Amino acid sequence: MVEVLIGRLITDEQFRTDFLNAPEQTLLDLCDQGLALSRTEIAALVNTDPQLWVRAAEAIDPRLQKASFNVQFSS
Repeated sequence: MVEVLIGRLITDEQFRTDFLNAPEQTLLDLCDQGLALSRTEIAALVNTDPQLWVRAAEAIDPRLQKASFNVQFSS
């Protein structure tokens, strides 16, 4: 399952943003939803250089990206 999670980190902009802002909580939330990750996998993902996910996302073809449409409006 960690392979699928890595793919999502690279292709899903909103998920990547959530993970970069709160990596451990994001992974624990996924585990609560049924994703089977070991403590070792969680620790390894949390301790990976966050810029790796950003660089990987920038390096793949944009057609493989899931763009975030989470627009913030200020009043």
